Amino acid sequence: MRQRIRFAQAIAHDPEIIILDEPLSGLDPLGKRKLIHLVKQYRDQGRTILVSSHVLPEIEAMTSRIILIHQGKILAQGDIHYIRDLIETHPHIISLRCDDPRALAARFVKEPYVQNLSFGADAEGLVVETHNRDAFFGRLNAVILEGGVRIDEITSPDDNLQAVFDYLVGK
Repeated sequence: MRQRIRFAQAIAHDPEIIILDEPLSGLDPLGKRKLIHLVKQYRDQGRTILVSSHVLPEIEAMTSRIILIHQGKILAQGDIHYIRDLIETHPHIISLRCDDPRALAARFVKEPYVQNLSFGADAEGLVVETHNRDAFFGRLNAVILEGGVRIDEITSPDDNLQAVFDYLVGK
């Protein structure tokens, strides 16, 4: 309730700029969802909202424009996908769950943008490392249309704010 009261105090005078420090701390899941929705509403109204948090998935839920700061230095700023795309030395990791990972791997093994192919821990997984995510997904769309392999799930475990931050600080 304290966080809700603090937020109410922050918006009571209808400010143009709202500064929030760890605004979701101590809130239950429903309270977090409501506060995230309110932050997005204020953003959509053209207000400036500055949110400071170390819980990066929560930041991703509120906005796509971010500034990553570590030990007082700005590491990166902008859209999370834009930042991720700037890190050319670190390949994109894409996990695919499908009915025939070996057949899927065979369709990508000779592509120049594929750095590595490996099979996941389960028998249904293929992990692709690529330096050109757009080329990979373009080819993946063609593979899906060609048929022969059913893809059940596509995830990119390193295409999130926490993974980018960890990479930039050298973890």
